[in-house]
Order: sequence, then C-alpha cells, then structure tokens
Amino acid sequence: MDTISSRTTARTPVQTAALVVGVVFLLVGVLGFIPGITQNVDQLQFAGHHSDAMLLGVFEVSILHNIVHLLFGVAGVTLARTWAGARSYLIGGGAVYLVLWLYGLLVGHDSAANFVPVNNADNWLHLFLGLGMAALGFLLTRRAVHDRV
Repeated sequence: MDTISSRTTARTPVQTAALVVGVVFLLVGVLGFIPGITQNVDQLQFAGHHSDAMLLGVFEVSILHNIVHLLFGVAGVTLARTWAGARSYLIGGGAVYLVLWLYGLLVGHDSAANFVPVNNADNWLHLFLGLGMAALGFLLTRRAVHDRV
C-alpha cells in the first residue's frame, strides 16, 4: 500500500535553488510588461537600445528582453525536476549571465549592437546573477559531485 510520502520525492537543495531562480525569472518576465511596475511601458520596443521602458524604473527592458526572462524561467522550472538539470541550469545560466555582463561592458549602450538592451544597472545585475547562479550550482552540489568520484 502506497503512502503519500512514498510517492513524493524530496527536492534537493540545488533543485530548490533552480526552481526559485526559475520562478523569479518568470515573475520578472511578466512584470516587464506591466504598466506601473515598468515605467514607460508604452515605449516598449521589440529589441534594441531605443526601448525606454524601465523595469522598476531602473532596468532597461524590451519585449525580447522580457521574453528571454520568461524562457529562462521556464528552463529553470523544467530543469529543477532533476538534480543534474538543476545543477546544469544554475552553472550554465550563471555562465550565460557572466557573458551577458561582459557583453554589456564591451558594447556601447547607444550602439546598434546593444539589441538586448542593457544599461549600467543591468550590467551589475548580470554580474550578480552570473556569480550567484554559478556559486549556487557549484556549492549546492559540491559534496554530491565529490561523493561520485
């Protein structure tokens, strides 16, 4: 006879972290379209630095930027189902955000190459996200990886 507890699998800390990060990305993606939370939402462009929409009045966003957040959120929620998926999401996602941070440093904010778009606040956030996600992925799985060797 099955009990409820025998049918549920406990989520590991790395899975919980990936799930939380994924849900936050989903929330940010949705908030990027909501007037009041996003200032100048009527000036939201599909892509590029011409979008004057500002999430929380600080972070420059575009439709593409919001869609990327939504997709990143779906990936996090989906990959959080397994230990390996959660670890890959956090470490790989951290690497993506560190590359995006470098991109923001190298590409002029008024350049046509700034298609994401990013500003100084976005750059700092991308650095924090990249380091934070990668650290969670490595630190929350450190013992398990060591035990596998």
